[in-house]
Amino acid sequence: MYESKFFKTRKIFGHVTLITGLGGEQAYLIEGGERALLVDGLSGVGSLKAFVRELTELPVTLVNTHGHVDHIGADFEYGEVRIAPEDVELMYAHSSREMRLEFAKTGAMFAPLPTEPRLSDVTVPGPVKTLPLKDGDIFDLGGVELEVIAVPGHTRGTVVFLDRDLRIVYSGDACNRNTLLYGTESTSIEQYRESLLHLKNFLPAFDGLWGGHGGGAEAPGIVDDAISLCDEIMAGTDDAIGATGFGGRPCLYAKKKDERFRRLDGGTANIAYSRDRIWKKDI
Repeated sequence: MYESKFFKTRKIFGHVTLITGLGGEQAYLIEGGERALLVDGLSGVGSLKAFVRELTELPVTLVNTHGHVDHIGADFEYGEVRIAPEDVELMYAHSSREMRLEFAKTGAMFAPLPTEPRLSDVTVPGPVKTLPLKDGDIFDLGGVELEVIAVPGHTRGTVVFLDRDLRIVYSGDACNRNTLLYGTESTSIEQYRESLLHLKNFLPAFDGLWGGHGGGAEAPGIVDDAISLCDEIMAGTDDAIGATGFGGRPCLYAKKKDERFRRLDGGTANIAYSRDRIWKKDI
């Protein structure tokens, strides 16, 4: 394990390193024979670019699963990123140093910070050359290939990356135990369900989802679980537990959970949503 005061690492496969930031957010460094792919840029507290230079000598391409604060921090260091066009505006909206520092201080929630970050530790935002990501794109790293799958929901530009050889997906926040769909940047539940059905087409190709939080892989059954939740929400038969989300936003949880976001019924997926964002709208 290689670590600094801002980051720690763990090898999850021979050529794949999981990198965790102060707020518990996760990125993945995937090395091929010719290039490396960095999936997500954490919150930008500490220099991820300098840290990655200690991990690989390969040229690095940075990609974002989506444009939220805890995934785009290194974009401003690299100055170039592959991101879905739908999330470029969101990336800049979440570029504030104060916003990213606050995430690092509060995002972990259940673990003490190894160091107390300061504003001076946060990467300075600036112009970024954004290159588009779209469904079906392939990244060839030299003996290692990653395929892009679009899964709009958590944000309109959310994508995941499929490695058919390892049989895994790097899923960001696309489908997990606490999928947030109450923001104005999220799709409706109906649209998210369609995205999950698209992802389901790839289920025969993967055995686990390595996400943006949590420290481990989710079983692929979480996709079907999330589809079932969408059906319940749309039918009005979910638990609809009132809660307050990030930024003080009111939301509803589809299933009862504990303080660590574990479902009380033993299920896996859970969705936090806004009642006025269930059905498709031209937004």
